[in-house]
Amino acid sequence: MDYNKLVSVTGLSGLYELISSKADGGIVRSLEDKTTKFVSTRIHNFSHLESIEVYTTKDNVNLIEIFNAMKASTEAMPNGKADNKDIKAYFEKVYPDMDFERVYGSDMKKMVKWYHILVANNVELKLSEATEEAAPAPEAAAPAKVKPSASPKAATAKAAPPKKINTPRKMA
Repeated sequence: MDYNKLVSVTGLSGLYELISSKADGGIVRSLEDKTTKFVSTRIHNFSHLESIEVYTTKDNVNLIEIFNAMKASTEAMPNGKADNKDIKAYFEKVYPDMDFERVYGSDMKKMVKWYHILVANNVELKLSEATEEAAPAPEAAAPAKVKPSASPKAATAKAAPPKKINTPRKMA
């Protein structure tokens, strides 16, 4: 399962794999109970895990960096239903650069729950290639050359006549 296909849906707990998207919603599969359902965008919003960032005292970091720090840590991970103080103490040891004034306890609980779901489903924690390339390569930064069109009629397009503005008349 790819990390870049995972979404969080507002109003629904847990994580979901985005199977297909439509104009009015998306078809998602729950990672916890493997049920598939249609979720309407009129009611719910989707957040891709790749696009979620966490406040730190320096620059904001992607959520995957927090997950990698949790994976590399030797600290005992608290339960997702643990007390806010216990979870905050855990993150102070695992990722001390986190801005604890702007990251709420409920957010930290959600990160712990999501991490447990990701580990249970053997999700490889890595960003897609498009997200990793923050700066374009020097070759790609050069503007592309536009070929001139073969027909001279295409280059000389007629301009539309100016629009009439309806202004109120002066009454005497």
